[in-house]
Amino acid sequence: MAGGDGLLSHDLLPGEKGPQDACGVFGVWAPGEEVAKLSYFGLYALQHRGQESAGIATSDGDKILIYKDMGLVSQVFNENALNSLPGHIAVGHTRYSTTGASSWQNAQPTLGSTASGTVALGHNGNLTNTAELMQLVHERYPQHDGELSRGNTTDTAVVTALLTGDLDHTLESTALEVLPRLRGAFCLVFMDEHTLYAARDPQGVRPLVLGRLERGWVVASETAALDIVGASFVREVEPGELIAIDENGLRSKRFASEKRAGCVFEYVYLARPDTTISGRGVYEARVEMGRQLAREHAVEADLVIPTPESGTPAAIGYAQASGIPFGQGLVKNSYVGRTFIQPSQTIRQRGIKLKLNPLKEVIKGKRLIVVDDSIVRGNTQRALVSMLREAGAAEVHVRISSPPITWPCFYGIDFASRAELIATGLGVDEVRQSIGADSLGYLSEDGMIDATEQPRELLCTACFTGKYPIELPDAHHLGKNLLERPDVADTDDGSDATSDGCEPGPDSELEPLLSFGDPGRQE
Repeated sequence: MAGGDGLLSHDLLPGEKGPQDACGVFGVWAPGEEVAKLSYFGLYALQHRGQESAGIATSDGDKILIYKDMGLVSQVFNENALNSLPGHIAVGHTRYSTTGASSWQNAQPTLGSTASGTVALGHNGNLTNTAELMQLVHERYPQHDGELSRGNTTDTAVVTALLTGDLDHTLESTALEVLPRLRGAFCLVFMDEHTLYAARDPQGVRPLVLGRLERGWVVASETAALDIVGASFVREVEPGELIAIDENGLRSKRFASEKRAGCVFEYVYLARPDTTISGRGVYEARVEMGRQLAREHAVEADLVIPTPESGTPAAIGYAQASGIPFGQGLVKNSYVGRTFIQPSQTIRQRGIKLKLNPLKEVIKGKRLIVVDDSIVRGNTQRALVSMLREAGAAEVHVRISSPPITWPCFYGIDFASRAELIATGLGVDEVRQSIGADSLGYLSEDGMIDATEQPRELLCTACFTGKYPIELPDAHHLGKNLLERPDVADTDDGSDATSDGCEPGPDSELEPLLSFGDPGRQE
């Protein structure tokens, strides 16, 4: 069972979930190196991108071995597990579920057969045409016996199945035929017995970078993962590019033209502050967001404090621009993080104090400016404001270093539904009243974009604006549980009812496509 990660500041209330990214991916081709251990430390650096499961697959040129389980990277792997994964190629993955349930069957990397061997694949992002791709799998491989037939309900398993290919096609040629069919956000790192591959969607929604080792190559979701394994940054994997690395070196091929729309929320919250995206340091971008926030929403106060840890850079920037002192008014328990132990009713009533506690001597009698990166449902901020008032704060002014989130993400961030997003139905002053703050200010869209130093037309701002750069299918072809089969339980009246497990996807017409020749199910 997974324990606390100590990394997520949004998960401050029991049962309260903030924005989560899909996953972190890592790949390495390095003869003579302990590639499993390199992958372990690479995934460790990417733990913030997903905390549900972790896995590593390796190849020694003859066979692929895989080890994966539910939990954090440090919980899934130990020295013995890593020593059982020999080879010179590795693919690693740490997961947060945005398509398919959080279950062992959906842990990655996924494994699949190809015409000439085996493929292991890790995916960061979220596809928007999964239903269409599932139909294609069924048409091409009606007797497919891969992970889809064994309970995997992710879009990653669908892609893995499509890479099966034909006898006269290599994995590389199959990938070049399949990749243009994918829609949505995808950073793929995959391998067969001899070659490491990396591919990025034409919009480049999620980050993916290429690094150089003394004796090999590394690909990873963020530059911070290159740093931890001692790899030097070479460049980003370009949108619409497929990279292959083997004993003949590195080669690059285009499968689609670039239509860049990088996720602006990577700069706001998702990426590590020590990561660089498109040449812009994330920490510097967040500090500048704080400076701009101070210019846009000034207020008289005594102290600027962050919501640890994600609000810290912006709070520093706010203090710099406003001249108001920066302080630590809240102490975070770094060893709680995301706990999977349900708190008792007494502790639940204390709510946020399980993870944050105020420094009463610092904040008592003070007019506070509390800086956070975003508001999703508002429950965390409401509890935080209440806690600060109880601790003696004279005033609490909330400042948010991004605009109001009013739209869901279909490209790899698991936000709340639109109905649950507090800013969807309420204006700024109504949100302020809801969370109990003396004042509330959001950073403008222009201020946020300017801080990234990226051209507006090269960014995806859909969660703030509702303008989706990749066309979306009909609503009934979208959803986290698109491929889930409902669990059916008997009710007292003898009728069937869906259990409280994973909710069924809305696509009832996809049910026949999940059977793959199962005689007990209709084709």
